Amino acid sequence: MKGVFLYSLIAALLLLALPFYAAEKLNVLLIISDDLRDTVGCYGNKEIKTPNVDRLAERGVRFDRAYVQYPVCNPSRTSFLTGLRCEQTGVVGNNVFFRTAMPDVVTLPQMLRQSGWYTASYGKIFHAGEVVGQIREEWLDRGKSWDDAQMFRATPEGRIVEGRNLTGGKLKWCEWGATAGLGDDQPDGQSAVHVIKGIEKETAEGKPWMFGAGFHRPHDPFISPKKYFELYPPGSLKLYHDPTNISPAPSLAIPGGAFAEAFNAFTDKERGEFLRAYYAGVSFMDAQVGRLMETLDRLKVWDKTVVIFCGDNGYHHNERNWWNKSTLFERSCRVPLIIVAPGGKKGVVCKSLVEFVDLYPTILDFEELKAPHKMAGQSLRPLLNEPSGPGRDAAFTLVARGNGRYGQTVRTESWRFTQWSDGAIELYDEIMDQEETHDVSGDPANAPRIKAMKLLLNRIGPFQPNHQRPQ
Repeated sequence: MKGVFLYSLIAALLLLALPFYAAEKLNVLLIISDDLRDTVGCYGNKEIKTPNVDRLAERGVRFDRAYVQYPVCNPSRTSFLTGLRCEQTGVVGNNVFFRTAMPDVVTLPQMLRQSGWYTASYGKIFHAGEVVGQIREEWLDRGKSWDDAQMFRATPEGRIVEGRNLTGGKLKWCEWGATAGLGDDQPDGQSAVHVIKGIEKETAEGKPWMFGAGFHRPHDPFISPKKYFELYPPGSLKLYHDPTNISPAPSLAIPGGAFAEAFNAFTDKERGEFLRAYYAGVSFMDAQVGRLMETLDRLKVWDKTVVIFCGDNGYHHNERNWWNKSTLFERSCRVPLIIVAPGGKKGVVCKSLVEFVDLYPTILDFEELKAPHKMAGQSLRPLLNEPSGPGRDAAFTLVARGNGRYGQTVRTESWRFTQWSDGAIELYDEIMDQEETHDVSGDPANAPRIKAMKLLLNRIGPFQPNHQRPQ
């Protein structure tokens, strides 16, 4: 009897002790490709060469309908790294450091750092510069979000050997360049090297880590090593052209200005060179992803690591004669998203609607951490376990046009509805008109649908210009 009692007592004590043992902390690798639309092989593009991202998708879940909350770099990244919508952050441009608007907000990497992870960012994770080569040190958020954070410039060996400005100098950013040297002469190659060394070091020391690998490509200026341009011979890529009967867009739908003036002057020669340079950048970025994957293979840490690969906003390639982002059309709001997680499904496509504000709560879910503030999103872990499950009924995106003007859009499974601050509206049938070329908001038969879509937008509420989130 004494033996049985003693055994029962020990078992009970062990059970009581279990809650005090934290679950194994998973590593996090966040890979962001700047301005990446669905120009990826696993997303159905037959011309692009992205063998490594395609291979990554085979290891996890590829989200087919993932939407950013703002179609521009800084607001989008601020949103998904804080878990808040842009209507909440008040950050709607590339000229505002998120700490200015929200000095005490706890970011995703900051939450992990405070909880015992080593965190480091190499390349562009937070928006710390307008162009490659410009680095605002404060905006890296080193010391708060990250233990270490660095961005890089091209070396002299990575000089441009061929290229031109596609607008005759009117838009400084709109240029392409094929460079000499190897990939490590470019910022993205240097970012990959630093992430790899960091993963090796922290893994050897046995400490959980989060690394941000922020690749500039395919963002402008479209500069990549020459060998990636050679993957796409001049004239080999098919150009998109809008149908002749396309519905005119409302005045606020396309930013216009100097950009539109320059794009209107494009011929198919400029369009072809632009597209080729973008594709070269995607393939260069893909090569860096391959290096990171080889590191996880070599160190055998896939089963201890959550990998998130994504863009930060979409991009137009001549849809509505636009060659940029910052619209509320599908091409600008929909972004690639692949998540590889221990225990998650492999090589499966999730067609449910998801938002980028869902990323922060997803990591909190895996790491069993309590949210530091109320999250706008929800964990994607159930969809990683069962990708055919229900996602959101709607996804929301905001864009501001200055002087108090803005637009908000809501995307459901079958429709996109956009409402502008000047009263203009748009409605697109996403089943029959995936390029959103025919606005059917004027059809009286769609009045009930528009009413229902407006009710969905009411969940978010109107954007308040100059709003700052209360602390």
